[in-house]
Amino acid sequence: MLNQSAFTLINPQNGNLAFKLFHFTDNSHFDHIQRNNYFSLIWIKQGSGTITADFTEHIFEANSLFAFAPYQPYMFNTKVSLSGIAILFHPEFFCIFKHHKEVSANGVLFNNIYNPPFVHIDEHTTATLEMICGQIETEMQNTELAQHELLVSYLKIFLITAARLKAQQQPDSHIAINDQKEPPFILQRLKDAIEQNFKTKHSPAEYAEMLYITPKALAKITKRHFNKTLSSLINERIIIEAKRELYLSDKTVKEIAYELGYEDEYYFSRFFKVNADVSPQLYRETVGYAKSIN
Repeated sequence: MLNQSAFTLINPQNGNLAFKLFHFTDNSHFDHIQRNNYFSLIWIKQGSGTITADFTEHIFEANSLFAFAPYQPYMFNTKVSLSGIAILFHPEFFCIFKHHKEVSANGVLFNNIYNPPFVHIDEHTTATLEMICGQIETEMQNTELAQHELLVSYLKIFLITAARLKAQQQPDSHIAINDQKEPPFILQRLKDAIEQNFKTKHSPAEYAEMLYITPKALAKITKRHFNKTLSSLINERIIIEAKRELYLSDKTVKEIAYELGYEDEYYFSRFFKVNADVSPQLYRETVGYAKSIN
């Protein structure tokens, strides 16, 4: 039987979840595939196992913080009980894409196609995050003026703290690579190439040609270092951009498709649904432009 302490805010306009913090002491929330229309921060304080996210499996230990974007599929696999804290928030409560310059979370905590979707929480950060969670719990029980503003402020501090820690734990983004024949150099060039060309180049072979490496060799390096295929990396980057446009703009699906290199709107919609498990229109209706107020 689940034993939890939960604090929840509901959007009065539509009855949907706006913000929630809860404590969990077993696996019942996360032992099946999750595809939620809100952001999820899951802090596993005790327990270990594997996490399947975007159909890629990673090993995790206790004191790991996971960050999942809306509709990102994930599931925990473990033989022991998990306990910790989860914070859930809808983009209409606080939109990561819109405020990415303030919190630096998008591309570090969320929507990072190259690194595992979690960060190890050290002892110093544990104390900070526990204090923030305590402040959130107190404020969730306070319905006075400016409750939303205070909760967003606490959430921002939580996100900034975690994003800074994760950036520190990603040495590949800070270490200079000198040997151009080594995989790290190739991988950095691949990251740059995808970022600069994902709107026009969708084929792994095109990136292999740009990097002067055979498709087979690049595929092997990519799989070994990212635990993903090159096609998956390209597709995920396209989907992230599509979601961003659906979040923040009033462009039609046809316009977004064209900007991402797809002349056939219906082909793009099928591509989006296969990779995001939801249609572009439903994604917009439940997460995107019309909802992104804050």
